[in-house]
Amino acid sequence: MSGLMGVRLLLLWGCACLWLPSLARGALVISQDHEVPQETSGAARSLQKRSIKDATVEVYSVTVDCTVTSRFAHTVMTSKALNKANSSQEIFFEVELPKTAFITNFSMEIEGQVYVGEVKEKEKAKKQYEKAVSSGQTAGLVKASGRKMEKFSVSVNIAAKSNVTFILTYEELLQRKLGQYEILTRVKPKHPVQEFQIVANIFEPQGIAFVDAHATFLSNDLLPLVEKTVTDKKAHISFSPTMEQQRKCPGCDGTLIDGDFIINYDVNRAQSLGDIQIVNGYFVHFFAPPDLPRVPKNVVFVIDRSGSMSGKKMAQTREALLAILKDIHEEDYFALIQFDHVITTWRDSLSKATKGNVDEAMDYVRGIRDNGGTDINAAVLKGVDMLVKDRLEKKLPERSVDMIVLLTDGMPNSGESNLPRIQENVRSAIGGNMSLFCLGFGNDVDYSFLDVMSKQNKGVARRIYEASDATLQLQGFYNEVASPLLSEVDLRYPDNAVDFLTTNHFSQLFNGSEIVVAGRLTDNDLDNFLVEVFGQGFEEDFKVQGQATAFDWDVMYPDEEYIFGDFTERLWAYLTVQQLLEKSKSGSPDEKGNATTKALEMSLQYNFVTPLTSMVVTKPETEDGTDSPLIADKLTEEQRQQAEKLAHRFASPALHSHYHHQPAPTYFVDGDPHFMIELPDRDDALCFNINDKPGTIFTLVRDPESGILVNGQIIGDKKIPPSGKINTYFWRFGIIHQTLGVRLEVSTHDISVFQDGKRIKLLWSDTASLKGPNVDLLVNKDSSLMVTLKDSVKFVILLHKVWAKHPYHRDYLGFYTLDSHLLSPSVHGLLGQFYHGIEYEVTDLRPGEVPDKPDATMFVKGQALNVTRGWQRDFRRNMKNGENVPCWFIHNNGTGLIDGDERDYVVSGLFKTV
Repeated sequence: MSGLMGVRLLLLWGCACLWLPSLARGALVISQDHEVPQETSGAARSLQKRSIKDATVEVYSVTVDCTVTSRFAHTVMTSKALNKANSSQEIFFEVELPKTAFITNFSMEIEGQVYVGEVKEKEKAKKQYEKAVSSGQTAGLVKASGRKMEKFSVSVNIAAKSNVTFILTYEELLQRKLGQYEILTRVKPKHPVQEFQIVANIFEPQGIAFVDAHATFLSNDLLPLVEKTVTDKKAHISFSPTMEQQRKCPGCDGTLIDGDFIINYDVNRAQSLGDIQIVNGYFVHFFAPPDLPRVPKNVVFVIDRSGSMSGKKMAQTREALLAILKDIHEEDYFALIQFDHVITTWRDSLSKATKGNVDEAMDYVRGIRDNGGTDINAAVLKGVDMLVKDRLEKKLPERSVDMIVLLTDGMPNSGESNLPRIQENVRSAIGGNMSLFCLGFGNDVDYSFLDVMSKQNKGVARRIYEASDATLQLQGFYNEVASPLLSEVDLRYPDNAVDFLTTNHFSQLFNGSEIVVAGRLTDNDLDNFLVEVFGQGFEEDFKVQGQATAFDWDVMYPDEEYIFGDFTERLWAYLTVQQLLEKSKSGSPDEKGNATTKALEMSLQYNFVTPLTSMVVTKPETEDGTDSPLIADKLTEEQRQQAEKLAHRFASPALHSHYHHQPAPTYFVDGDPHFMIELPDRDDALCFNINDKPGTIFTLVRDPESGILVNGQIIGDKKIPPSGKINTYFWRFGIIHQTLGVRLEVSTHDISVFQDGKRIKLLWSDTASLKGPNVDLLVNKDSSLMVTLKDSVKFVILLHKVWAKHPYHRDYLGFYTLDSHLLSPSVHGLLGQFYHGIEYEVTDLRPGEVPDKPDATMFVKGQALNVTRGWQRDFRRNMKNGENVPCWFIHNNGTGLIDGDERDYVVSGLFKTV
């Protein structure tokens, strides 16, 4: 495109009304020298570095307009730019928005022509996108952006002396958290803008209890520019600095506007019935009664202490538990269970949160250490058993709430490991009698598994991000559920007066939160619209009823030009679609199908971009006569998690430059047989399998200059398993160092050392060491052998013992190279060829056959390979279960990555080179 010859302009947006459950969050960044998205070409990356003084595209207007009507937020972001050059220019528009919001419109106005997005079924949009891609055009895709955001970007070519206007609209129902709603706008414009304005109008018929507006960047000079007008039922907040007020100094290009603009508010809650609003045939009921006593709770903390929790995760978990225990209410009961492949309890029953019990529990928590595998099934069932047993024995208050809080960072790999079976076991054991809250720590956890299991058991799941504030994340979640006010809450309406009701039964109402129910009226006769709310409180059942009345919005807000007519219907639609999407994951098979169909139908009807739909914007024709679509998607939590995992793995080496010593690369083969090349300097790994018939011997390492040779022989399963696939493993290694005159044969049975015509035999059943002038051996009983060859190389061989009566599998070995820098440049072999590094690039990340295993294109050794993001296990720190290591999997026996063909590495004997 000719625009690549001009200055690129990148507009980064985001403002909104966002999750944490009640938060409205967003970011707005406008920059002409911002980092260009990964997909852009090298030419674009170089052009974007030009000075602002050379820019020929001017952003002259940036506005954010957020209107909140009874918690339903409608946000419009508009940016206008002018191409001042005498030639066409390429302009980038990157939008960042909250992951819980639904995009409802994205449009561009170019030279009087408006290009409007169209919401389509995802599969239909995908076909249009693939057609565009196949013809060499570009398309924009939504990407994850941090914990709470997602973004999509589009570039458009603008003719000389022309204007472009970008408009993004999205909607979201704000959820109350810890007693307030929050609207957060992140602004980083980089340079002063002629028209810069943030406006929020809040309309709440219940009456506004308080409004607070502040910003992290507000100096004494800027503070008066925040205008706040609050009446009984309306708040208006605006921030609109002039260009001179935005500047860091007179004549500077830099701007003071750099940080978060935050609005917090809550509404009046005088009625125990809550607030019912009826507009244009739809109603919404907000229920958060004031001044209810909290219900005592009985909580079992089930804490993962497996090997993958080692280090910072475990320390942060201990710190969070200590803070939680310190603040636990004295009338509550609690228990502590820690688990790896073994389940350990602090006490056999729950204990009342007296000062003495809490002090003892805190001492116990300080002693929790990581070790072993991950048996989630047995751990959660143990927690259920404790609550059931104490209930039967009447050790717990009759009017109290039972809950389990599970914290884990990994996949179940000990005990029961079938995920649907674990979910069914837990659901059956709980029987609807308690709530399960699942906290998934880090990016290796199967969040979907935890999410479904929580929803099946009256709870929610939450991702805990592996970061410095993980302790605060854990505490924050617990604070949300620490004070139950009511349980088994039913909101009832006349059967003959409403239909299409959203969820109206809730397991719990927590202090500081809010229940929202919406529906459609079958007629407008409000004389008999009786509303009833039932729930179980602390000392007695909660029951309240009353007559719903409709507000006259024109009377309430006589001076407003805003059209409120359909906000209740859109609120109802938003809430309905969200609940249908949840049911499509955690319901019965029939419920899942029906929920998915209905959610898709409503997403299309209301123009919502959801996980089932995409918004397609066809851009104007380019000079070559083609047009190309922008595809705006809604990511699932699993897609976000995978993207974040990849982003972590692809972190620039520069980010790690403060470490004086980079970990050395590791090269190993283990399992069936999985070859792995870990490259810490790139924070990445490559892997491939070698499949051949049992008995084949491969050369793993061969260094002709030093005379080192490592060969390995594979063995197969005892018989064909039900899957029909015979697994093969290494069971024997032959190691030679000709210069030192050492030869080792390591099998799953024993270890033999040949030197100077003598043979020494070591057994795996003993812990032993052998030190010689040229070789050191260290055997850890039934687990590992470390081989150190003088002035040369260090290997570790792991022994994997299988149950002797296993019908299929056999014992096998894993081979790990720990230190290879002293080998010569001529070293080769299936592992040895990588000892001196491997150059490659990965690009074009795209969905793969498996949802959490995306495909990509790898450029290596002059070839383009299709590779898949997957995991292999590293058993060095956790012999029993291993640790998941993400890697790029190269298909077809490593073809294209390894030199030649896998058959080139086959030899005729354990100590042969041919």
